Amino acid sequence: MTTKVGVSGDIGSFSEEAGFKYIKKSLLEDAKLIYLIDMDGVMSALDAGVINIGIFPVVNNNSGLVWPAFEAMGNYSFKIIDEMHLDIEQCIFAKKTMSLREISAIYSYPPAFNQCKIFLNTEVSGIPQVIWEDMAKAARDLANDKLPKDAAVIGSKNSATTYGLTVLSSNIQDVKPNVTMFVVVSKGCD
Repeated sequence: MTTKVGVSGDIGSFSEEAGFKYIKKSLLEDAKLIYLIDMDGVMSALDAGVINIGIFPVVNNNSGLVWPAFEAMGNYSFKIIDEMHLDIEQCIFAKKTMSLREISAIYSYPPAFNQCKIFLNTEVSGIPQVIWEDMAKAARDLANDKLPKDAAVIGSKNSATTYGLTVLSSNIQDVKPNVTMFVVVSKGCD
């Protein structure tokens, strides 16, 4: 039987990385990742039996609690079965090589912005920051011309590579290590 593991992110997200890490750690040979974009999507799919296991971020040593996770967890019955820790390296990337000053707007998920405040306030000060539902989805949307061609995204190097985007600057997070804890959940008792 295939174990369906739901993650709160798109292909190339840090949640995907946590999902693969959990599958390897747990020796789940017949596991399949299901990309559910946000925490409520994971918890809803878990509650409905669409997935067997859910994985999403809950806290970062720099930006603190991931509030949407706690809001989603408050609406469902579940149990925590494991936790994963990832050292998150944030990058800024675009469709093509460009100077940071050529960027028209920066898209990402709020925790990414919160983890890169120094970079945002010094290197790209004044450039609008646009909240997107998931940083890897923002990368996909940029690659698929759903965002302005001179926009940039803050996210993982893996998402930049996955969608054929150009990394303009790496390791832009405020602190190193920049560790995020992800929880692994299964359906709870009703």
